[in-house]
Amino acid sequence: MLYSKRDDNKVSCHLCARRCTINEGKLGYCQVRKNTQGTLHTLVYGKACSANPDPIEKKPLWHFRPGSLVMSVATVGCNFRCQFCQNWQISHEREIVGRALSPEKIIDLAFQTGCSGISYTYSEPTIFFEYAYDIAKIAHEKGLFNTFVTNGYLTPEAIETIAPYLDAATVDFKGNGNPSFYKKYCNVSSVNPIYDALKAMKAAGIHIELTNLVVTDVGDDIQDAKNLAQWIVTELGEETPLHLLRFYPHHKMRNLPPTPIKTLEESASASTRAGLKYVYLGNVPGHQGANTICANCGALLIERLGVHTTSVRLTRQGHCPSCNLPIPIVLSKESSNSD
Repeated sequence: MLYSKRDDNKVSCHLCARRCTINEGKLGYCQVRKNTQGTLHTLVYGKACSANPDPIEKKPLWHFRPGSLVMSVATVGCNFRCQFCQNWQISHEREIVGRALSPEKIIDLAFQTGCSGISYTYSEPTIFFEYAYDIAKIAHEKGLFNTFVTNGYLTPEAIETIAPYLDAATVDFKGNGNPSFYKKYCNVSSVNPIYDALKAMKAAGIHIELTNLVVTDVGDDIQDAKNLAQWIVTELGEETPLHLLRFYPHHKMRNLPPTPIKTLEESASASTRAGLKYVYLGNVPGHQGANTICANCGALLIERLGVHTTSVRLTRQGHCPSCNLPIPIVLSKESSNSD
């Protein structure tokens, strides 16, 4: 899907924002799309390197169907080369490996394990787009929802194609969205396509939550955090959830220490001052910054521990029980603690 033929058996890929021109017999930057005699083929369709149930809070999606389980699906490959990637064993894998699982089998596994939806995650769902698309269509037919966990580096054409079947997306920023950080540590020349993709998702009615990996020393500038938050308020809305994630040394960036919690707290304060109403701290189990607080009266509404929701104190209409403020959370039957 999403490519065009060119002269001399070349093709142009229109799936991710790199928009690779691929010569005959060669691979795109993602290493999983190959030009064979002028036709672009996906090499990972139906080859899942992961298919496991997860709490939706792990994505993290904290304002969408809290307490539900999702079947997490991934293949190898990615269109970024993040030096701090926690899933580099699959995202940077050059060999096409995985279990043969058809879209229908993924749906069966979801029902067998009590999942309410499918999450395309761990590696970049954009690069296994055709597989995700076919699963997502069947999922909707069967009453399951679909979510992407993505770096946001996909084209408007890709968003338009998947939007009818995509219910929610977690878009992952790195290093407070600093363009120089992306160039040096992710091999991404421009961050503009991410912002364009977010606006397109918003226009399509997709539920959006954002993460921001705050990387010690090299990606933790407070002004950058404030700038990102201000953009979110202006373009996506003040009620858009933002998750500030703690960095841990990994892959090629083992020389840096974990992000100090104080740095995360300062970034959260800056983001709140910029106008965001729901700013969370992630990768810090037990921190109060993981809970949802009413933006009007300060009542404790949802308690979380790690990647689990432990208590939901909302009315069945999704309002604060203390002041009746509508809270922008998509509830479901899994939110069994609702009053």
